[in-house]
Amino acid sequence: MAWHTWLIYLVAAVGLSLTPGPNSLLALTNGALHGHRRTLWTVAGGALGFVAVIALSMLGIGALLHASASALLVLKWVGGAYLVWLGIQLWRAPPLQLKPSADAPFPRRSQLFRQGLFAAVSNPKALLFYGAFLPQFLDPARSLLLQFAVMAATFAVIECVVEMLLARMAHRIRPALERYGKRFNRVCGGAFAAMGVALPMTR
Repeated sequence: MAWHTWLIYLVAAVGLSLTPGPNSLLALTNGALHGHRRTLWTVAGGALGFVAVIALSMLGIGALLHASASALLVLKWVGGAYLVWLGIQLWRAPPLQLKPSADAPFPRRSQLFRQGLFAAVSNPKALLFYGAFLPQFLDPARSLLLQFAVMAATFAVIECVVEMLLARMAHRIRPALERYGKRFNRVCGGAFAAMGVALPMTR
């Protein structure tokens, strides 16, 4: 990937990781219930799941690009419209509500790993999202496999760092998100919409 393209992708991926989603909420909840060290297994499972979803998205994108040279431009504009729609949905979403149970069972590490993995791969919206998000940064003249490796590794590392920070600070972050969650959703939703408008016009 071109250096400036990777930097834009890095910023976008950080913003995406900070947006409330199933895996970040799972890390937050498990961090509050079981501690950040044990939640590392949930984070690892989620990272593996995200790499798998990105791989599936890239396979579909690669097949489409193989069939049509102009497909990337179409993907960029359709994907941008989808990101704007997601931003509007997030703007309108209610604030986060987390009520961890004090008598929740203490899970095994393998169970925590599976929780993170399934949370990442079981959401069909994730596949649609990456199908819309990744083409904004692709260069069809370069190796798709190498770009996939860079994008997947970058996102997995960022997601792990963000989720571990959430797990470590779960007791402090959760009340703040419940109190100011509406504002947080609007900030993230506005960022998504801006990304959806701006990214398709980048070269």
